[in-house]
Amino acid sequence: MNSKCEETPYLLQQRDQFVPRGLVTAHPLVIDRAQGAEVWDVDGKRYLDFVGGIGVMNIGHNHPQVIAAVQVQLQKVTHACFQVVAYQPYIDLAKRLCELVAGSSGIAHKAALFTSGAEAVENAVKIARAHTKRPAVISFRGGFHGRTLLGSTLTGMSEPYKQNFGMAPEVFHTPYPNAYRGFTSEMALAALNELFATQVAPERVAAIVIEPVQGDGGFLTAPPEFLKALRALTEEHGIVLILDEVQAGFGRTGTWFGFQHAGIQPDLVTVAKSLAAGMPISGVVGRAQIMDAPAPGGLGGTYGGNALSCAAALAVIDTYEREQLLPRGDRLGERLRQGLLRLQARYRQIGDVRGSGFMLAIELVKDDAAHSPDPELNQKLIDEARKGGLLVIKCGIYRNVLRFLAPLVTEEAQVDEALDILEAALGRVLN
Repeated sequence: MNSKCEETPYLLQQRDQFVPRGLVTAHPLVIDRAQGAEVWDVDGKRYLDFVGGIGVMNIGHNHPQVIAAVQVQLQKVTHACFQVVAYQPYIDLAKRLCELVAGSSGIAHKAALFTSGAEAVENAVKIARAHTKRPAVISFRGGFHGRTLLGSTLTGMSEPYKQNFGMAPEVFHTPYPNAYRGFTSEMALAALNELFATQVAPERVAAIVIEPVQGDGGFLTAPPEFLKALRALTEEHGIVLILDEVQAGFGRTGTWFGFQHAGIQPDLVTVAKSLAAGMPISGVVGRAQIMDAPAPGGLGGTYGGNALSCAAALAVIDTYEREQLLPRGDRLGERLRQGLLRLQARYRQIGDVRGSGFMLAIELVKDDAAHSPDPELNQKLIDEARKGGLLVIKCGIYRNVLRFLAPLVTEEAQVDEALDILEAALGRVLN
């Protein structure tokens, strides 16, 4: 390599040579450094990061409080495995998570820590089955719950997640509300009851798993009345209600957790992603009686609740409170929403602007009577936005939804800059 400008193609060539094709990278970039809501590639070009590691960097890249906490922990314990000896950051984090999830309910909670979101979901299902002594699990079409065998089975999309990998047994899918497509909460509840009548009786169901806002499924928000009805239905039948907050949690929707908008109290909650600002950690938090269902030795994992990740997570929670990031995210979300609505008024191909808090998306459609999904337009827009210095990615079962997951520390000027880049990209693609 003779000059810096040659680093990107060289590294991408190395990537193709040594990384399998099944592991897709959305943008042909190699990142060198990051700060706040910005990243720089190895050639020095700056980008606004409105992906945030797919909802991981709510607190922003390289937050000084997180870095300081990890550096202190590095001098104490990096790893010991909680199944061998306990350490204080794990215990402290479990306590904080229980307090956040339980809120003012007065219900005793416990928390177990793991490594990835998929691992948290799988353990939540294990806990629910242990508690109910039932086998079946229900999830929703369009939901995403991880890439393990059970996680991909729970996921309500076929490609690219299922392919020919096989399926875990005793998993059933039911439709999720979609206001833009006219599928109401009442229709979704009727479909669930039909599932009970035709495929699996409720007394055989251990758990229902739902995202309060579908992430990879297209940023569809479960209406509060739907979550309330689902809570009542699960209580009636003794079914464990699991809220998958892996992407919607930690301030992304304007509250600590997405379920809080509905005023319900789930049985179990899965957390990951922005819990520790990029350090690998996840957890299951729930009612103590249910969490204690597995016998000793039934839960665990070598790296679960790693000490460095616990220290980072505690710093994240402290920073949220100290910097008032929840109301800040709400303000930024409203600014972004208004800008997207202005673009929708100009371009018929933006069929819908939706989401909660600073978790927003636009659905790209064809200019026809059916508002047919237009994934090709979406990909062109993503590529043009990157050329302008904005990183975004797609989602939705047809991959025609453009999602925005900028950090909650993003500046208002950066939101405006992103909207300008997006508008220019739309102009180049559609005109």
